[in-house]
Amino acid sequence: MPTWLIVVLCSVAAVGLFVVGMSLTLMLKGHHIDSEISTNKNMQRLGIKCAVQQTREADGTADCSDGSGAAGCSGNCSACDVEGHAEPKK
Repeated sequence: MPTWLIVVLCSVAAVGLFVVGMSLTLMLKGHHIDSEISTNKNMQRLGIKCAVQQTREADGTADCSDGSGAAGCSGNCSACDVEGHAEPKK
């Protein structure tokens, strides 16, 4: 068998295993994996913040924890962006 065919088959198998794993997670847990910092309760409990929020708090340019929306940040990562503009609410 040619080498390129083996590489393609291994790639297809790896992607297939990933899809099966994510499907099993969804079926067993009943929901998607929550990796967003602003909505994951375990990350909030551990005090994990988004990088933009941590940088602004460290620089003193904005107090993102007060929820006032200062400098485009309302205390969670979904409201913070790199340019400092608030993202529109959906």
